[in-house]
Amino acid sequence: MNEKIRNFRDLDVWKLGKKLVVDVYKITQNLPKEETYGLISQMRRAAISIPSNIAEGFNRFHNREYRQFLYIAIGSCAELETQIEIAFELNYLDEASKSALLEIIDHESRMLRNLIKKL
Repeated sequence: MNEKIRNFRDLDVWKLGKKLVVDVYKITQNLPKEETYGLISQMRRAAISIPSNIAEGFNRFHNREYRQFLYIAIGSCAELETQIEIAFELNYLDEASKSALLEIIDHESRMLRNLIKKL
């Protein structure tokens, strides 16, 4: 199927990024309340940054600008990965949650890199 991409909502990379945000929000609900303005906030902001930058970049006029927003999304993936590792080391996340999130982030990062190559 060769469906036409009309807006960012048609992109699988955006859809996966949005799923990652929902997963991060669900998992961070279980973190200690004293992390509300610390790790929870940082993890949520990094996660939200991923699909947000994909969407904003898509609506730019030039591929060069779009690529820059995609690179920012990749950076946010790395931030979130680091924060997940820290949350795990602090015993805020179990191994299964950590592995599931890191797998999604890895897939998202690869999709972003492939999209950049195609631009």
